[in-house]
Amino acid sequence: MEKAGHGVEGAPRGPVLHIVVVGFHHKKGCQVEFSYPPLVPGDGHDSHSLPEEWKYLPFLALPDGAHNYQEDTVFFHLPPRNGSGTTVYGVSCYRQIEAKALKVRQADVTRETVQKSVCVLSKLPLYGLLQAKLQLITHAYFEEKDFSQISILKELYEHMNSSLGGTSLEGSQVYLGLSPRDLVLHFRHKVLILFKLILLEKKVLFYISPVNKLVGVLMTVLSLFPGMIEHGLGDCSQYRPRSSVSEEVGLQESRPPVDDSLSRPASETCSPNLGTLKTEGYLCLPYMALQQHHLLSDVTVRGFIAGATNILFRQQKHLSDAVVEVEEALVQIHDPELRKLLSPTTADLRFVDHLVKHVTENRDDVFLDGTGWEGGDEWIRAQFAVYLHALLAATLHLDNEKMLADYGATFVTAWRNTHNYRVWNSNRHPALAEINPNHPFQGQYSVADMKLRFSHSVQNSERGKRIGNAVVTTSRNVVQTGKAVGQSVGGAFSSAKTAVSSWLSAFGTSSPQSLPEPHSQDGGKP
Repeated sequence: MEKAGHGVEGAPRGPVLHIVVVGFHHKKGCQVEFSYPPLVPGDGHDSHSLPEEWKYLPFLALPDGAHNYQEDTVFFHLPPRNGSGTTVYGVSCYRQIEAKALKVRQADVTRETVQKSVCVLSKLPLYGLLQAKLQLITHAYFEEKDFSQISILKELYEHMNSSLGGTSLEGSQVYLGLSPRDLVLHFRHKVLILFKLILLEKKVLFYISPVNKLVGVLMTVLSLFPGMIEHGLGDCSQYRPRSSVSEEVGLQESRPPVDDSLSRPASETCSPNLGTLKTEGYLCLPYMALQQHHLLSDVTVRGFIAGATNILFRQQKHLSDAVVEVEEALVQIHDPELRKLLSPTTADLRFVDHLVKHVTENRDDVFLDGTGWEGGDEWIRAQFAVYLHALLAATLHLDNEKMLADYGATFVTAWRNTHNYRVWNSNRHPALAEINPNHPFQGQYSVADMKLRFSHSVQNSERGKRIGNAVVTTSRNVVQTGKAVGQSVGGAFSSAKTAVSSWLSAFGTSSPQSLPEPHSQDGGKP
């Protein structure tokens, strides 16, 4: 008779491969304490053994600094085993409990608190859905106060494989818990900069603690690419150690899913199939353990989008092209040329301003019950799909300078040199004829654009920050003295006036995230 969660040959018929418990041992550190089915065939469920490809599993499931939080959630990626297959998607729920609260206290429990994570390893990227189910089971597992009671974990394995069914993906399942609305509300106009950074295959490091905030933001950014999460992460965790660089089996990369999205009618959903080209890889690691630090400088890693909570990652800026400080919504781009290349054009500013306005204006209405469209999560993803399709079509009109300038001519040039674009361009896309290659927000320069660029520059450029600080300082002096007299106050007014006059004369060409004398890619002029 067939078991609920297995096929006729014993292999899981659903997406869940293993249920794993990782604990912190006072002498051995993080280690696997339970796995069902066993991670290594032939071992018992309580074996600590790990496949070589998954040696970082304990450190990913039980994140660095976890003891600072009562509970947390981690999304992580593992490479396929035996050099075949696709990325394994991990979701881990961490909790800690006081040792004195345990009904059965095992001999190796010597600390005041017990820290454990319950993990699901899946063939499908169902992050939010797995998290929702796993959090309930993890809570029940801890409520037993006896970690030898593993029947609930075996039942979880059977239940998930039965309830989740086969291996098909639906958008509502994939995007559960990922909110572009929250992303736009937090990062506002910088969302497009994040989008373009990934298109350029740059090394992008996200930083915040606890982990659940980190992985949520990172995966939400990826969800802006049509079909990325459903189809684009299958080889995003395949990396080789330096010692095997010369081996035949190479790395694959996580690529923006833009291959056959335009080989069908534009109204259809993207379904990427960029092929296999055995090159240096582009990694996607929603959470990166400290033990994986070497990957950032590995010669076989061409680029990455990764998340970290350890400050050591953030401090070593030379290992990344950009650090995203999630808490402050700050995008630190180290290279001045890259900052200029990513500075938003006037049309880009209109695009993101359109997003921000719809999200902020509809914050408290029908979206409370999730039935809204404009300004909602799916609406935002649809806007980025339109933008990306139009951008792809525009790259085939290299003789149209104005069209390219709306996207940023230097950006388009840089993107056309990336691996993901070259692979896309090597295929035929008949549906391109149905795509309007003009920027969705093209148009004549206006006073509204002037105000928009001024506001954006004040908020984001170093020059704007200095002017803002000068104005604040002057205002404080006026309040303190009751009148603007004296050399210091007069000097402050003069300094602010000179800075503002100088800046206003050039603010039409000023751009955020750039050097003191930047120019937007479209010139910022009528």
